[in-house]
Amino acid sequence: MFYILFVVCWCLCHVSGVNPLNPETKEGLLRCVCSDCPSNECVTDGYCYVIFTLEKSGETTPYKSYENGCANKGSFINGFNVWCSDGKGAPQKLNETHYFMTMCCNTPLCNQNIVNNRLPSEWVKLSQETTTEEPPEWNLWHIILVASILLFLLLAIIVISLGWLWHHRKRNRRLRRGFPDVESVLDRSEVPLMGPHTPIRDVIELTSSGSGSGLPLLVQRSIARQIQLIEIIGKGRFGEVWRGRWRGEYVAVKIFSSRDERSWFREVEIYQTVMLRHDNLLGFIAADNKDNGTWTQLWLVTDYHENGSLFDYLMRYPVDTVGMIRMALSIATGLAHLHMDIMGNKGKPAIAHRDLKSKNILVKSNGTCAIADLGLAVRYESATDSVDIVHNNRVGTKRYLAPECLEESINMNHFDSFKRADVYALGLVYWEIARRCNTGGGCEEYQLPYYDMVPNDPTIEDMRKVVCIYKQRPIIPNKWQSCEELRVMSKLMKECWYQNAAARLTALRIKKTLANLGAHDDLKC
Repeated sequence: MFYILFVVCWCLCHVSGVNPLNPETKEGLLRCVCSDCPSNECVTDGYCYVIFTLEKSGETTPYKSYENGCANKGSFINGFNVWCSDGKGAPQKLNETHYFMTMCCNTPLCNQNIVNNRLPSEWVKLSQETTTEEPPEWNLWHIILVASILLFLLLAIIVISLGWLWHHRKRNRRLRRGFPDVESVLDRSEVPLMGPHTPIRDVIELTSSGSGSGLPLLVQRSIARQIQLIEIIGKGRFGEVWRGRWRGEYVAVKIFSSRDERSWFREVEIYQTVMLRHDNLLGFIAADNKDNGTWTQLWLVTDYHENGSLFDYLMRYPVDTVGMIRMALSIATGLAHLHMDIMGNKGKPAIAHRDLKSKNILVKSNGTCAIADLGLAVRYESATDSVDIVHNNRVGTKRYLAPECLEESINMNHFDSFKRADVYALGLVYWEIARRCNTGGGCEEYQLPYYDMVPNDPTIEDMRKVVCIYKQRPIIPNKWQSCEELRVMSKLMKECWYQNAAARLTALRIKKTLANLGAHDDLKC
């Protein structure tokens, strides 16, 4: 308040013409020496001046005479005297033989030190500096504006202070009554006690509720806001996938387009399902929606696997029989967990994927796989014996659709129908892996299922004709019968893609068959 009063007084002094810091002025006026004044002095609100008259005869002679006095502020335009010289220009012509020059200064009695009809050099320098622009004149509106701004700032400080005080007292009252400390929850969301190099796995273990449903929402948002995007590693109809970095650790960031908000919301909702976390399902880390004022970015943060999708991996590398079984078993294990209905207080509903394909399966560094992309997944609600299906314009990938989906004869109210459609797609994925299995005699190049029967981008009608009318399936080479592992894989494929959905194997049965295959004791679960 004292500061505001000081500023207001200062402004009033400027308007009234009083300079409180300059004792040489009287009521804001300047005292000057005056040749024509009775007291030899005058006062002005402008400058002191000296007019020199000189003779011109070949070259400039010393000043012949001079007179001094006061120049009022009214004689100035934009701070410059209309007839004052800046000390640098040429004298002005008075008549044929005489010239004159007017010089000004702005300190008390500055025009009295005349030596030998000349101005001292320091006085001339000062005179040259007097042509600078004067500060703008203060008026009543200026004072009102400054006072309003200062008053607004004072009120803002008071409001902020009162708000902080009210919040602090409210928090103390909540703590005294036994309510949880909101501030500690926010602090926990920033994970301050874990250090800058804590792995994400440790963050999940230390901050999750133990239900297997993922991190608390505040922790998720905190992690998402700290991620640095590095490069795009994939694109699809949903949007883009980026490789990002969080505290020195790589993560995958799936950025959905705003038109695919339903898929983002559904996938986040499925990932938040209790007891869903599994080694053979893509690890969910966080979700966040970021609005920059122009558009909304929908983020889904998951584990990053540098090998990429199973589609990308098989395009680049062949696999041996051990690697083939390891991949097949891990996919079946993840799908069996997804399909499983776990009862109890912390139980898990049965979930069907509905878009299983090699591009939605990721290859981990140890050679096992993790199922990803749950944007089309459906859940079975055992309490109401109903299927929680979200209406979405998207359908599964046409190439991997089961016959009943192509014919639109699937029973949408029967959850097992969706699980059987997943098993059909699983059989096609197994065919892709088996083609790339090198048993010593080489392997085939990678191809998508039905590559030799339908176009690269088949329509529903193309697939219906091949799968439902002609009942065609991917070709199984005869040489696969010479290898025990490929022979078992061939049998599983055929039992996965039966035309009759009820005759297909379950994911759990497939898992057990692969786990018991050969002497792969390390693969048994």
